[in-house]
Amino acid sequence: MSSGTERHTSAEGRVRENVFAGVAIDRMAERRDDRLWVEETERADDTRFLVLDSEGQAFVDERGEHPQWMTPVMRAERFGDVVSTLLGIANGTAWFTLVLDEAHAEIFVDLTSARRMSLREAGLILPAFEAGLFAFAKGITHWQRQTRFCSLCGAPTLVVASGHRVQCTNPDGPHMHFPRTDAAIIVIVEDGDRCLLGRQRGWPAGRYSTLAGFIEPGESLEDAVRREVREESGVEVLHATYHSSQPWPLPASLMVGFTATARTREIVLRDDELEDARWFTAEDIVSGMRSGELGVPPPLSVSYRLIEHWLAQRNISLEELIASSPAR
Repeated sequence: MSSGTERHTSAEGRVRENVFAGVAIDRMAERRDDRLWVEETERADDTRFLVLDSEGQAFVDERGEHPQWMTPVMRAERFGDVVSTLLGIANGTAWFTLVLDEAHAEIFVDLTSARRMSLREAGLILPAFEAGLFAFAKGITHWQRQTRFCSLCGAPTLVVASGHRVQCTNPDGPHMHFPRTDAAIIVIVEDGDRCLLGRQRGWPAGRYSTLAGFIEPGESLEDAVRREVREESGVEVLHATYHSSQPWPLPASLMVGFTATARTREIVLRDDELEDARWFTAEDIVSGMRSGELGVPPPLSVSYRLIEHWLAQRNISLEELIASSPAR
């Protein structure tokens, strides 16, 4: 099942953008504290606002094909009291986001007939730039909601720098807080002609995926790969090589993808996180998917990209394989 191996195994194919990644936008960090510039930009005719609800869902048009952008005119007339966050400038257009409470959300829906869409759904449906912008907006606004009080002294905080810093209001020593991202590794481990995949309880029947876990303090990315694989499967890893990364604001993570080489083969499930883990040959994956007994993660995830790349090195197209597999 060849699909153009050169396209997949070249450097370009190996690092092709994951969902939510590769958003070509100038985040304008140097202008975030310039309130006059920000306010003037908010009023520019071609500026657009990505609208989220209080649960972090985006409002999209009736057909669900694009975000239902708010214009500066609509914002000034109906939502002028809602504070926005600057996302940046792309293709000459300034992009902001704002979060509506339920009362404002109902008004927006009445005006536009918009409907709500989760980030997971958007990652599979919306154009890449729009899905990535949504991920950016959800990540930064989630952090704002989670940082309403200073973690050092407990004082209330204020959002400043057009949404990108939070300042403690303690007059005796105000502290500044910056957005944070929790890094996690995700890895496809190979041993010759086999790769290691596992499944968690509660997943759809037959679905297997690459192994993943959060990085702990004082740990490198490569050390986290070795530890997580050992803890979850009992397999020891020799080498870990960076593959690609993916912002994953569900709610606040960065998935860092690796390929790795196994030192040992024996699988010993050591905790309750995995229900099962197995070594799969490429033919195991092909036959399992063709029969409907095996499923892989959706294209939304970097796990899909890791499996796709591993199969592509063996002249197998995961996209074509899914298309020919029975519906699950």
